[in-house]
Formats: sequence, C-alpha cells, structure tokens
Amino acid sequence: MRKIVILGSTGSIGTQALDVVERSGELEVVGLGAGSSWEQLLEQARSLGVERVALSDPDAAARASERWTAGEVLAGPEGLVSLVTDSTCDLVLNALTGAAGLGPTVAALGEGIDLALANKESLVVGGELVSALAEATGAQIVPVDSEHSALYQLIGAERPGGIDRLVLTASGGPFRGRRDVEDVTPQQALAHPTWEMGGRVTIDSATLMNKGLELIEAHHLFGVDYDAIDVVVHPQSIVHAMVHLNDGASLAHLGYPDMRVPISYALHHPDRADVPVETLDLAAVGELTFERPDMETFACLRLAYDAARAGGTAPCVLNAADEVAVHAFLGGRIGFLDVARVIEHALEELPARPVRSFEDLYTADAEAREIARQLVEGVRA
Repeated sequence: MRKIVILGSTGSIGTQALDVVERSGELEVVGLGAGSSWEQLLEQARSLGVERVALSDPDAAARASERWTAGEVLAGPEGLVSLVTDSTCDLVLNALTGAAGLGPTVAALGEGIDLALANKESLVVGGELVSALAEATGAQIVPVDSEHSALYQLIGAERPGGIDRLVLTASGGPFRGRRDVEDVTPQQALAHPTWEMGGRVTIDSATLMNKGLELIEAHHLFGVDYDAIDVVVHPQSIVHAMVHLNDGASLAHLGYPDMRVPISYALHHPDRADVPVETLDLAAVGELTFERPDMETFACLRLAYDAARAGGTAPCVLNAADEVAVHAFLGGRIGFLDVARVIEHALEELPARPVRSFEDLYTADAEAREIARQLVEGVRA
C-alpha cells in the first residue's frame, strides 16, 4: 500500500486525484492540504479517514479546528510543510496553485520523498535548486501536467543523446485565432474549450502563459535547451506531446483529454492502473490540426521565452507578476492584454539576478509582486 499526501486536494487536480485513489486498492491517503476551502477539506478527510489536514489560510484553519475534533488541523504555509515532513508518506502529490507550492516541494524532496508534481511553479521558480535537491536526496519527480507526463513516458524509453527536440502542444485557449482580444471578459477567458481547470490556470491558458511556464518546467525536468523545445497549437488536445529523435523519427503521446490519466500514472508509477477513460478512436476524431502560436497577440508566451533564456531570477519574476496580474484581471481591475503588460514591465524593472539560494527567490518573488501591484494600480488609474 502506497501512502500519499495530497496538497491542493480541493482543487481540480486534487479532486480528480481522489477519484483515482477511490478506484485503486493500492493507495492510502494519510494527509490532505488546501488553501482556504476548509469545509470541503474536512468532508474529504472524513470520507477517507484522514486524521491530519492543513490549510494555508490561517483563518480557514481556525474555523476548521473549531468544527473538527477527529484529528489535527495545521495552519499556514508552514502547516503544509509540516504535513509533509511529519508524515510517514511514500509520495506527495503537490497540486497547489502558484509559488505557494515551492515550500512543500522543497520539504518533500529534502526528506527524500518522491513527488508527483502538478505545481509547475515549483520548477519555474525553483529551477536548478529544486532539481539539485532531488538529485542530492534521490527523490523522484514524476510530472502530472498532461504534456510533461507524456514527455516523461516518451523520453523514458530512449537512450541518452537520442532526443533532438521536444514539442509541447497547446489547445490555444478560447481565443485561438483571434486578434481582437482587448475587451474580452474574465467569463469569456474562463470558458476553456477542452480542459476543466482552476481559475488561474485557465486564464494562463487563454493568455498562453501556461504554455510558457510549461516550457520552463520541461527544461528543468528533462535538461533540454530552450532552443530545442517547441510549442505548437493543437486545438483537439489529442496529442499531448511529441519528441523528435536523432534518426528522423518522431514519437507522440495521444489520448482523449482527461487529467485522471496523468494523475494515475504519477500516483502508481512505475506501474499503470486502469482508468475509466474511453480508448482513442482516431476515425471518430476525424482530423488533428496544428499551427504555430501567435506570440504577437498572446505576448505572454514570448515573455516566458525571454525570461527563460535570461535565467536567474527572471522566471521567478515572470511567475509572481503573472499571479498578481491574473488575480487583478479576474477581479475586473485590469483588461486581458494588461496581463502581459504588467508582466513585461515587472521584468524590465527587475532584471535577472543570479540565484544562489532559495532566499534569493523569495526576495525576487516579493519584489515582483509589489511592482506588479503598483502597475495594476497604475493601469486602473
């Protein structure tokens, strides 16, 4: 029986992970963590018989403690870390959103605990430091993002030196092919044509920032130069990723879009378990189309490439400014195209600096958030 801790259990990935767990006789949840959705978290804990939970929002943790006497409620970001370090788990699924996931990722890897990683920001922000920590402790990182799970499976069968290029596919979001996106609303941007995801990830998909973050994640996961990673828009979301090999052949990972597939793969790795997903019928799909991304209209992808190549603190600044800008857009305080403008100005205000410790990242994150907030207020004015 594999004991797991699920962080972000009340979100889209977390709830689907619990569905995978319920269908498996090989997984036992020993800890649950979330942000502020304390009622849903306690309901999950009762259903699974979990005795230790954590909420990053201290107020939510206080309410949960008042209502729940069947176990322990840990509070704040440090509570999420303690949930990991004080458990006897074999695997941590980190499905938290944003840079808040970095601390638990570091905690898990530092303890030598294998990590099923759905929090891409851990690698976007933590970069080489996170990768080096995993290598030092021997902990394994198995990606949960559908594209990176696909690449992980495709690359695993190849010998070193056999991979020429990686290809990440993008649905293109709800505004694929449009150039008049200045006045789109948050509601329109949240209407993703293929995937059901949380708010920030869905907006990032609409701006193509999500693919930019995945570009940086792929670089750190697989050690491939940015110039050898391509992004291709594929609206059917059937081909999740491809690799081009040195002999001219290409391999692709295909399947209907269902996040339970990569989640199950990560939780059961190196084994596979049955998932109730329909087998791909190519004749029924009819056609698969591909096109290059429009990085002029959707500038966030271009900014991600720029930050990735700049290295150092630049990806951290990119992510922090994006989190602030997306929150402002969802709140109706800035427009859709202002998201990219805020990020670009933050990157200009905070040129890349070397990263020698995690403290350098926390400092850059705080500085970028403050500058982004000031920029948001300037846009509103």
